Amino acid sequence: MATTRYPTEQLKCWKKAKELREQYYQNYARAKENGGLRWSGSAATMDAIPAGLGRDVFSLTGEPYGAAISIDRKLNKVCQDAAESAGYARDLCAYMRSYWGSLMLDKYAFGGTFPRPDFNFQIQICCSHAKWYQVAGKIENTPTFFVDLSVGPHKYLTEDRVMYVANQGLEGIEWLEKTTGRKYDDELFIEAVKNEMRATSTWAKICELNQARPAPLDEKSMYSLYVLAALSKSSKWCADFYEEVYEEVKDRVARGIAAVGNERCRLMSDTQPPWPFLKIFRYLEEFGAVSIGSLYTFGLMGVWETTPEGRWVPRRLPWEIGVPMNTREEAMKAYADWTLDKPEFQQFYEPMVKTDMMMAIVKQWGVDGAMLHLNRGCEGLSMSIMENKLDLAKAGVPVMTYEGNMGDEKEFDEVRTQSRVDAFMEQLGLKRQAA
Repeated sequence: MATTRYPTEQLKCWKKAKELREQYYQNYARAKENGGLRWSGSAATMDAIPAGLGRDVFSLTGEPYGAAISIDRKLNKVCQDAAESAGYARDLCAYMRSYWGSLMLDKYAFGGTFPRPDFNFQIQICCSHAKWYQVAGKIENTPTFFVDLSVGPHKYLTEDRVMYVANQGLEGIEWLEKTTGRKYDDELFIEAVKNEMRATSTWAKICELNQARPAPLDEKSMYSLYVLAALSKSSKWCADFYEEVYEEVKDRVARGIAAVGNERCRLMSDTQPPWPFLKIFRYLEEFGAVSIGSLYTFGLMGVWETTPEGRWVPRRLPWEIGVPMNTREEAMKAYADWTLDKPEFQQFYEPMVKTDMMMAIVKQWGVDGAMLHLNRGCEGLSMSIMENKLDLAKAGVPVMTYEGNMGDEKEFDEVRTQSRVDAFMEQLGLKRQAA
């Protein structure tokens, strides 16, 4: 029999998280009914900028939408097939191909025809970002604006590099006014920037709590929570909800509530998981192993700063440390710096930058081993992953790799992956416990 070492209980915020996600997709689909605007872009896009157009402006972020399609295996297959039939190669971003297929077939993952956006507003740092909405814009006949974030790691950031991004954001405001015919509201923009900073700093605080033993959250559950920022990180509802989640998780830590009641081993993963096969995380629990998170889970929507001692801590809010954010220009400059500081962005430049961040997680979160997903569905986040594996191994961290695809189940072998987990657990000295 499996030994329960710690008390467990379901998250109280779980129901609300599901409701907020459902409401987000409904709001986007119904925006036009009341004269609102719809726009689409990446989950990483500077979405506080379109927020200045009004409170009736709703977004559809591409990566979470692609992930939502991938979980519906029947819909995902026809969407992937449609993109491939149109001549797009299978080694392109899986989310992107699912999104394109949904557009081509005019099928919305949440029912009905695809609700076309009024404009696309997209950043580019990943190798797929610009092409994603260039193609989408042509299919939809939709105007599209891009902000280039490819200025190098944050540790090398200069005033010129910050202003390069900030000035593009300011140009984007002028483009939005011209494209939509609406007058831009700077107060709404500043409010949205502050909401986003509050949401992403609070998410980092939530992830920080997972340093506790036992871990109050498991990564499979964290996927359902971090995604709300991936949908609408600059919204008040997201920032407020994360503050509720933080208080609940802090209470779990105080009471010793575990995500995995038989926790004996702490793992971390890397990049997006194979979404149709999240049960692999439940299989880990049969060995008493909990995945406490990853650079992806912590750093895609969390913003951190590093102490002089080299520790990760949630980044302090600019207005609390004297950074002015009273004008459009001041807010945009602070917003550009904040956006460029996301840990997940840093890995696009140098393998060692990512290795250093992963080692910080190993040390602070007490990680016993790493599971690296050789994800053929995301060229950007899988870049240099084998170099990261070698670096972790040299540092004495046990590493397991498995092949797959976050959004194309045809590239994931469940039986083979389970066998690799079995071998890895044996390496860690863990035996599967009977239910």
